[in-house]
Amino acid sequence: MKAYFSRYTLLVAALVFSLTARAAETKIATKDLPTAVQKAVAEQNKGAVVRGFTKEIENGKTEYEAELTMSGHGKDISFDSDGNVIAVEEEVKLESLPAPVRGALQKAAEGGVLREVESVSEGGKSFYEASIRKGGKSSEVQVDRKGARIK
Repeated sequence: MKAYFSRYTLLVAALVFSLTARAAETKIATKDLPTAVQKAVAEQNKGAVVRGFTKEIENGKTEYEAELTMSGHGKDISFDSDGNVIAVEEEVKLESLPAPVRGALQKAAEGGVLREVESVSEGGKSFYEASIRKGGKSSEVQVDRKGARIK
């Protein structure tokens, strides 16, 4: 009986957690953005095509993300409620990266597929993030500008 109860409790907790995680990010329309964010997006998206917006509550703070296409590649910009830029993630080609970064990402992807590489600026720090598919599982790896693994 105790084993059944424990499994049931674990199952319910996992379900609640997954529903909470999904509910945290929602697609929204431009009109639903705070005025300050609308102005900031207009300043940041010159020459870009807006694909959409999301609203997310992360660490108790509301963030807004503009999903853009610029010069044929993806660029996502996150803003706080006052329109301040929190983070910028921009797709980059592997060949364009410095040799140490490219080497570190290729090594991390050995035996798998390197799917997407982004240049990330967040909290005054710049790094690279790559999506890797290996053994049927997806993961991300982050490296600094010298190719050293972070996180």
